[in-house]
Amino acid sequence: MNTPAAASQRRGRGGRERILAAAARLFATQGIGATGMEQVAEEAPVSKRTLYAHFRTKNDLVIAHLRGLALSGATLEGVLTRDDLPPRERIRRLFDQPAADATPVRGCPFIDAAAEFPDPESAVHSYAREQKLRMVHLIVAVLTELGCREPLPLAEQLATLADGAASRAMVLDEADYGRHARAAAEILLDHALPEETGKA
Repeated sequence: MNTPAAASQRRGRGGRERILAAAARLFATQGIGATGMEQVAEEAPVSKRTLYAHFRTKNDLVIAHLRGLALSGATLEGVLTRDDLPPRERIRRLFDQPAADATPVRGCPFIDAAAEFPDPESAVHSYAREQKLRMVHLIVAVLTELGCREPLPLAEQLATLADGAASRAMVLDEADYGRHARAAAEILLDHALPEETGKA
């Protein structure tokens, strides 16, 4: 709809930010594959020329969107770098939904993106894979801080629990579904960590 306010926004600054915000809304509500570039331009609102000046392809837009999510900390693994929480609490929070009040419940955006771009060689799938590998490295760092002697196998187990719980939370539309995986994670941590740090 071409209202005076919309026309003013089209001419104003902050086009890239508006494009990314519009893409985030549309990707969340209808999926990446169902969202066209023209629809993003209309939602932003910006001209198609402005849209393509910032993002030459849809892949570029999707990766920028995912990169913004990763940098914002608003993803599953975002809690792992918080220095205001003790290490074990960071692991516990791994099983919370980043946006607990989202309706409907959304799972991991990187898993969602990889599912919509199933070719492992595609740029979007590759970026999603990088983030999932980064998640394991972050968990390894926290487990090492807790004194775990063999952190990598446990990190893979915890990442699998977190990703699985996020996916089931989305499918079942149950924000608190992670409690089941958290209970399993507590058992794994109790068995793997030294007694003096295991309950910290």
